Amino acid sequence: MSACNFNIPFSVDPEVVLEKAKRAVEKQSGNFTGDTNSGNFDVSFFGQKVAGTYTVNGAELNIVVDEKPFMVPCSAIESFLKSQLS
Repeated sequence: MSACNFNIPFSVDPEVVLEKAKRAVEKQSGNFTGDTNSGNFDVSFFGQKVAGTYTVNGAELNIVVDEKPFMVPCSAIESFLKSQLS
């Protein structure tokens, strides 16, 4: 079972959203690989690893976080990602 699973709706081309996501992850010295269908990411968050996958389904980005610090709630990760992609 995954640690977190949420959807982020978007109204622009998937390439635009994914480029923003890639920049946000790489800005934190993380890795972001994939295309407009699916991919994966990992980034260090206060010395702890956050890692997962994404899929694009129409105008929604589905994020599955498989690895995260125990003390970081899914809602905090979701909120951070939404702020980076808006």
